[in-house]
Amino acid sequence: MPELNSIGLLELTSVAVGHVALDAMLKAASVEVLLARSICSGKYLIAVAGDVASTAAAVEAGARLAPGALIEKRTIARLHPAVFPAIGMAVDIAPSEVRSLGIIETFSAASIIDVADTAVKTANVILLRIHLAMALGGKGFVVMTGDVSSVEAAVEAGCKVAAAEGMLVARGVIAAPRKELFRDWI
Repeated sequence: MPELNSIGLLELTSVAVGHVALDAMLKAASVEVLLARSICSGKYLIAVAGDVASTAAAVEAGARLAPGALIEKRTIARLHPAVFPAIGMAVDIAPSEVRSLGIIETFSAASIIDVADTAVKTANVILLRIHLAMALGGKGFVVMTGDVSSVEAAVEAGCKVAAAEGMLVARGVIAAPRKELFRDWI
């Protein structure tokens, strides 16, 4: 398996076309499936990971088989390693260790990955969770922690990326969050 440093995404209007596109992506390059599922409004989201060349080749192969169903295609290269476990919701941290929370919400799943990558590269934060599209009407959000000033800097940088694309929905920074905020996901 190649080095995981890039993510490729396809968002499609059809579940059936999504399966066909995913098959083509996996046959075109050595990539790992991070996510392939139906999402709100009857759409289908595919996220694969691999090295830059493999990810780009997979995205192009899937997009070629999705004429008329393609909403968005994106390859995001050279991601910070912290992005991958946050997408998998595999970041394990005790609520007592969380000093502050930063949350950024975007209109698309693809844009939130760019936002999270920028945030973690800007300041000393831990990405806790990157949520892609499910039960959000196709939107995405990222949750991060660190000291308040680091979280504020990371949220500001991430919001600039989202705003530049017209994808920013909302943001929040919470100092000393209550442990009840973590009941369902940490």
